[in-house]
Amino acid sequence: MRLLAICIFLHTLISSESSLEVVQDEELMNLIRTEKHVIVLFSRKYCELCDKYEGELASLREDLVETLNAWVVKVEESQMTRLYSPNKEPVLVFFRHGIPLLYEGPLNDELILHTFTANKEPVTKELTDETFEHLTQAATGATTGDWFVMFYTPQCVDCARLQARWEAVGAELKSKLNVARVNKATTGAATARRFEVINVPSFILFRQGKLYRYQIQKFDVRSFVDFAQSWYKNVHPEKVPLPKSPFDDFVALVVDYMREFPWLWQLGFITFVAGLIGAVVARFMWGTVPEKKKTNKEKKEKSKNK
Repeated sequence: MRLLAICIFLHTLISSESSLEVVQDEELMNLIRTEKHVIVLFSRKYCELCDKYEGELASLREDLVETLNAWVVKVEESQMTRLYSPNKEPVLVFFRHGIPLLYEGPLNDELILHTFTANKEPVTKELTDETFEHLTQAATGATTGDWFVMFYTPQCVDCARLQARWEAVGAELKSKLNVARVNKATTGAATARRFEVINVPSFILFRQGKLYRYQIQKFDVRSFVDFAQSWYKNVHPEKVPLPKSPFDDFVALVVDYMREFPWLWQLGFITFVAGLIGAVVARFMWGTVPEKKKTNKEKKEKSKNK
């Protein structure tokens, strides 16, 4: 009996050491909002590869807690999984101040630890209309190096799903070039108009006074990294335009607005045409009003005045 109790205790101890704390989506959201570092394994039941990931993370948990003071948890069958990866579980994500970094490397505890400790702060930079040219020096191709920029809007679902992957791109290219984002809808609207960015997400590589547009319909980490390192050479380079003058930017703003809301200018055009037709008809009718016949009294008064 005593031997059986010891065996149960040892089994429980081993199981707890090889498994992660399970949380629900609501608990996870609270952790992401309130904790500086949260490492999450998005898993599902009856998944052999998920179990392997969990084993690696469980063995790393002590190091991750000690090095990063991070929460290391697991969530099963989560509705949030597709926000961070288009693939099925397992998905491993490292949240820093709420900003996700997708891990897509091999299942290796040393590499996982190195990736997370080397990127314990967000990697990508947020550029605005005020900071873009100063930081990138895109038009001059000067000293700040190459820049790979994603244009996005907060309302774009695909952009939100790409954030964790874009951070992974930044982590992999960190020592080679700069990776950044520009909010096309608000703080980077003029910059987006400068580079004629219409749709989001859009990606542009700025290199030595030239720009290269990413037009590949693959949004995985490896495709982005390959493009930034070498594949851009297969794309026709464009000269980086100078910032627009206030007047030119206003014209571009109007064009963008008309493009985004075509019904407004169509309605305005219809209203203008309708008003013009109304004016012509009114003028025609006014010009064809028959002259009022003069009465005998008016004729007599006219002859007296003569």
